[in-house]
Amino acid sequence: MFTPSTCLPSISALALGCAALALPQWALAQQQIVTVTVQNLAAANSVSFAPLRVGFNNGSYDAFNLGGVATAPIISVAEGGSGADWFPAFMAADPTATLGTVGGLLTPGGSASMSFTVNPLLNPYFTFGAMIVPSNDFFIGNDDPMEYRLFDAAGNLAITSITQGATDIWDAGSEVFDPAAAAFVGNNGLRANQGSVVAFNFAELAGFNGLTTGANYVFNSGLTAGSEVYRISFAVAAVPEPGTWALFAAGLSGLGFLARRRSLASGSMAR
Repeated sequence: MFTPSTCLPSISALALGCAALALPQWALAQQQIVTVTVQNLAAANSVSFAPLRVGFNNGSYDAFNLGGVATAPIISVAEGGSGADWFPAFMAADPTATLGTVGGLLTPGGSASMSFTVNPLLNPYFTFGAMIVPSNDFFIGNDDPMEYRLFDAAGNLAITSITQGATDIWDAGSEVFDPAAAAFVGNNGLRANQGSVVAFNFAELAGFNGLTTGANYVFNSGLTAGSEVYRISFAVAAVPEPGTWALFAAGLSGLGFLARRRSLASGSMAR
């Protein structure tokens, strides 16, 4: 993945050439830098969220379905907050997808951002998943891979934000509800298989009320059907054209050359 921040303005990097210069002009013309910002909207002492796993894709990868048995990819997100199985399964289904992670543990009121280089014509859809903590196997995510078409047919941003409410919280049905075995308040190594199906469920989170979390606050769900808990926002910027990067690189190279000449001249005078 390439973003402008990875193009370091060092003479050695410029000598090798920045990643943007290696890409054909037509490929860069179709790409955009998408900045994803996530916010925990839950009230103080309520739910936190594991890192958000994201995929800009062609709409072919279906991670889970309401009423279906959860499989390893979504279980890795729902039970452990990781993408250990989610990312490989996503890439196998859609090899051209742009995948990544936004933020770390997001406590109430917290936010985080990350930028990705995306081809909006090739990967117009957005898929996501993040574990709810504390929980045994609760998460947020979209069960329809085409639910969120981020870019329209012309490559323009069509969605500026996605808001998740308490009623959008999923129960993977893969792990028995047990506060002693729940991530963030217990020992997840004590988990037991549930063997149920994916369903909406936020009411059960009240079962963790009064427990001290891994972030050292006493949990109080406080969630109702009308509670908003999470927001994902999007902003886009064009990837600089190769010519722009070439001029930038040439300018920096020139400055570096002049600086080196001055350094050598100073050294000669000192002797």
